[in-house]
Amino acid sequence: MQQVLLLDLKDDPAGIAEYERWHAAGNVPAAVTASIRAAGIRDMRIFRAGNRLVMLMETGPHYDPAAKAASDGANPDVIAWETLMNRFQQALPCAKPGTKWTETTQIYALSDQG
Repeated sequence: MQQVLLLDLKDDPAGIAEYERWHAAGNVPAAVTASIRAAGIRDMRIFRAGNRLVMLMETGPHYDPAAKAASDGANPDVIAWETLMNRFQQALPCAKPGTKWTETTQIYALSDQG
């Protein structure tokens, strides 16, 4: 299943540059990458335009976001990563309380058109 999620970075050029450095190949802690894969996330990509982030996430049939959240909450490496990332991130104004990444709703697919 493919999911598209949105998040904003704080509008600070130095902070945005640091955030990108943390996400460069080889800079994300191995334990964080392992936790993503162990949850059944097959692929994850993050794109940026200005301070807006778009995450594309491809999940397998056994992916359970609640189980992932529980596992992350018990993993000190993931907690440390999320604490660090919180310095740069801010939820969208429309985000549900207590969430950072906001799920999107697909409203168009070329394949659905005649």
